[in-house]
Amino acid sequence: MKHTLLIASLLAAGLAQAAAGPEFNPQKLSQDVKVLSSDEFEGRGPNTAGETKTVNYLIEQFKAAGLQPGGDPVKGKKDQRGWTQDVPLGRFEIKGPVKLSVKDAKGSQELKQGDDLAVRAAMNGAKLVDIKNAPLVFVGYGVTAPERKWDDFKGVDLKGKLAVVLINDPDFETGEGDFGGKAMTYYGRWTYKYEEMAKRGALGTIIVHETAPASYGWATVKNSNTNVMYDIVRKKPAEAHAPMEAWIQRDLAADLFKRGGQDFEALKKLAQTRDFKPVQLKDVTLSAHYAVDAHVITSKNVAARVVGASKPDETVIYSAHWDHLGVGLPDAKGDKIYNGAVDNGTGLAALLELARAYGKAPAPARSVLFLAVTAEEKGLLGSEYYAQFPLYPLARTAGVINMDALSPQGVSRNFTISGSAKVELLDQLIAKAKQWDLVYSPDPKPEAGHFFRSDHFPFAKRGVPAISYGSGDDFVDGGLRAGKQAEESYTTNNYHQPSDEWSAGWSFKGMAHDLGMLYSLGRDLAESKGWPNWAPDAEFRGARDATAAQRK
Repeated sequence: MKHTLLIASLLAAGLAQAAAGPEFNPQKLSQDVKVLSSDEFEGRGPNTAGETKTVNYLIEQFKAAGLQPGGDPVKGKKDQRGWTQDVPLGRFEIKGPVKLSVKDAKGSQELKQGDDLAVRAAMNGAKLVDIKNAPLVFVGYGVTAPERKWDDFKGVDLKGKLAVVLINDPDFETGEGDFGGKAMTYYGRWTYKYEEMAKRGALGTIIVHETAPASYGWATVKNSNTNVMYDIVRKKPAEAHAPMEAWIQRDLAADLFKRGGQDFEALKKLAQTRDFKPVQLKDVTLSAHYAVDAHVITSKNVAARVVGASKPDETVIYSAHWDHLGVGLPDAKGDKIYNGAVDNGTGLAALLELARAYGKAPAPARSVLFLAVTAEEKGLLGSEYYAQFPLYPLARTAGVINMDALSPQGVSRNFTISGSAKVELLDQLIAKAKQWDLVYSPDPKPEAGHFFRSDHFPFAKRGVPAISYGSGDDFVDGGLRAGKQAEESYTTNNYHQPSDEWSAGWSFKGMAHDLGMLYSLGRDLAESKGWPNWAPDAEFRGARDATAAQRK
């Protein structure tokens, strides 16, 4: 009952706001994306000249919007703040050639970095990776889940060995089982698999790439893993990262299985059951040699704030990541700048337009923080750092509305979020959407694990109600066919590729329309006395309830 009343009161408060709410300008959205994704910004890589340009541009726009700096305290004084939060990161880059080869009973074969394998720079602190004839052990999906009575390892010792592992969950292909069917659990994410193998002392982890369960093609894998890597600064990095972390092309992996006397497809099918046991590929070994430059750099989160009129110590957050892949391997046309127009120039443009709207309006009761985070592309590192070291207490943060890779096309009839969060914040958004003629469509690809791939996740896992907003795919002009075609074209041809560039043909009318709704949702939260929560059976409910005393 309390849940229903909360939504009703927020909805009622928002009716007047919807009628008189701000209008959002498609041309301004387009201009911000055009600037931020121009070649001048060099793909917005952390710790580059592109970062400096990006951070300066964002600060300039936030100042012009009339916001206050919301970043690190100046000289320890919380009433005096800068525009940024320092984010120390480990920076890891392969230097010189990557020498890779496999050996079987019949001889050896050289492999090519980027084409056969996509090898990441070691993030365990090693300056040199030198692996000689390491055995390959297939560990299925690499999952240990006691609550599901699932163990892919069966006591096998991985020390001195390279673990070969499948991407996604054991029930991805069948759609039925203990891991949510098609919807990906955290066990399906590559981050989990890398960490699990490191904990078990493996020499390395090699993930078999297949487009459907990964939810992206090899070009994305190659471009995301063969450039500079970053990680939060860890006391014991070897506990999170094995010396070698890599992906391998599916057909090459199947060939290696065959050379080792195994059938890849048959073993994959067996790995979808509890009966699976790890299998070593007979007489098949891998060697790798490459140098790594490792040191600590400081990147920046940008934080701008509207200070609450009556409850300044309570916070609503809008977030978007400012970084992209920077300068990397050239594509077929020789283009090396990964501009990141959609990902995430669109989210940044939305953040700036929302800031301008709040800057023109009277301050709400609660404070509103506009947070542009770094190193999302390196593993949600900027948001993870903020969530570990929050500028404003998480217990008194009412909600997080994240925006990542929005559609620059026309108006849609629907919207979505990343994943299938059971959270009252989504319930409130669904109720509010009726005023904007929008209906909620559940994540169309829960198997892609998008819930774990956006900057709301570090907040969510600490209990803060958080969603990552997604544009709809049912276009007013063209319907579902046009929407799905646009999404599939982007994923295949532009995602994490140099071709993710601004287009004069983008109308930005859909973003401008949807921002009215996101403004109203955040405004209601900022004017409310209520605290949204997760559903009683949501995995993040316990973490939120544990801090309930701090919200009284």
